[in-house]
Parts: sequence; structure tokens; C-alpha cells
Amino acid sequence: MAQLGFDDSNIRWERFGDVEHLWLSVLDVDAKNRIVQVLFKFAANQQIVLHRHKTTNKTFVIQGEHRLYHPDGRLKEIRPAGRYTVSPPSNDPHREGGGDQDVVVMFTIYGENDALYELLDDQMNIVASVSIDDFAKLLD
Repeated sequence: MAQLGFDDSNIRWERFGDVEHLWLSVLDVDAKNRIVQVLFKFAANQQIVLHRHKTTNKTFVIQGEHRLYHPDGRLKEIRPAGRYTVSPPSNDPHREGGGDQDVVVMFTIYGENDALYELLDDQMNIVASVSIDDFAKLLD
């Protein structure tokens, strides 16, 4: 079967605050049902801020390798292109990033809680929370 490339040149990528090595494109925010659909692009061979997922996330890797890391930076898991994953809420913090190329991942985020994500510093202190409203503002 022929390998297909993913062309993301028509996607309007935005920065997510001052989070380094991460871009996103919010596709839809269903406030009534509390569901967010967003494309995330993680930079190749980099790790984003330490965080934890406070709600269910369903992901599909479109391009590259989606890498997950332990808080200390050790590699935890590699999800190749084509991998679909359902991740329940977790208090275990982690970092994410791309493999040898930028990775594009579609996330469907279910807002069971007000905080979808908690961003942490290296001492595990919460420095910010991300809500459905934060994604809705980016969509507008």
C-alpha cells in the first residue's frame, strides 16, 4: 500500500499561550455536550509542559509519532501514525512531544470536569488549568 503524506499547510495553527513546542487548531467546541475537538501539533524531538489530563481524551495520530514522557523526561510510550487511544482521566502527570518529525494528533476531549487539563511546574505545582471556555475563545 502506498504511503500517504499529510499536508497541514491549510490548517490555521495557533500557539497555546506560552506553551513551547505546541500548536493547535480548535475544530469544534460543543459547549452543550461538553466536547472539544482539536488538532495538536507537537514539535519534533521536544517535550511540552508537564501536565495531567483531568477528563477522558480520545486521540488519533495523523502524522508522525506521538511520544509520552514521564515527569522526569524518560520515554513512557510511543504512539505511531494511525493509533487510536482512549485515555481516562488521570492524576499521573506527563509530558508529550513528537518523534523525529512534528506529530499531528486529533484529540476529542470530554469535559466531565471544569478543568480539562492542569499544567504543572517541575515541582508538581498547578500553574494553570485549561477549560472548555479556553478552547471556545480560541475557536472564535
